[in-house]
Amino acid sequence: MFGFSSYNYEKFTRDLLVKDMEACRSAGGPEPGEKAPDFEGRTLDGDKIRLSDFRGDRNVVVTFGSATCPMTAGSIGGINKLCEVYRGEDVRFLFVYVREAHPGEEIPAHQEMKDKVRAAQILQAEEQIEMPIVVDELSGPIHRRYGKLPNPTYLIDKSGRVAFRCLWTQPGVVEDALEALLERQRERGVDHAVVNSGEDRSMPVSYAVIHAYRALERGGQRSLADFRESMGLPGRAFLTASRVVRPVAMNPGKAIAAAALAAGALTAGLLAGKKLRQQRWQRDLPYDVHQAPTQRKPKRTATGTDDYEPVGI
Repeated sequence: MFGFSSYNYEKFTRDLLVKDMEACRSAGGPEPGEKAPDFEGRTLDGDKIRLSDFRGDRNVVVTFGSATCPMTAGSIGGINKLCEVYRGEDVRFLFVYVREAHPGEEIPAHQEMKDKVRAAQILQAEEQIEMPIVVDELSGPIHRRYGKLPNPTYLIDKSGRVAFRCLWTQPGVVEDALEALLERQRERGVDHAVVNSGEDRSMPVSYAVIHAYRALERGGQRSLADFRESMGLPGRAFLTASRVVRPVAMNPGKAIAAAALAAGALTAGLLAGKKLRQQRWQRDLPYDVHQAPTQRKPKRTATGTDDYEPVGI
């Protein structure tokens, strides 16, 4: 049986979160301009897909995620829409299903491929994903080659090189980069271009605030309990905010109220947990860490949900 310690893990812990944030700052995985690591995998429909098959013909948007990942839950709707909008363009969208970000009793850490396939099917059905879902192997060979972050997106141009990467998937940022790439290809007749400074490392806190509870709830009560235990008072406040915001966030008339509720709950939790962290934790947590500066700012107009600060997820 595949060992959990080397890739999959049985439960979410604070140390895993710290590792993810450190990985984001060091930005593992293929860098802008580099050749994208080739991979081959089976989709949920049973089709075999090889990344290199699209070289010279299509640009490819590759998004990574899992059913219990709040950032996946927050971004997948927008990625679905991009897939619809750019259908017919020289673009192919792929979703790679990876390890569970927050395993629980309902969706546990994958011990067999059938467990991973089942989890991918749950995500596909609940999020209405129509793009092909490639289920990575138990040991995560595809995910490992691309840095192992929970929810990045790589834009790979027709030459097979990385044109842009968004380390925490944000559909608007991905769309800006995709538009820039397509425009460059049309105007200059080239297959390869690094666009929009090559990457975006910012984390959209609004995605986690709105979607964390429902993603963790998919994992089960143990997923929620592990998050509360690992993150302490700030984590409990965060989940309270997520649970309050969820029913109203999709109603435009209540968006401001939702944001205010979330901000209030998070602020209270952060203030309450600050002293506790100073006493008990010797190393910085993502609530306090200075995030690596974003390489570029999204071109789209800022809204009340465009809040890019690091939080625990």
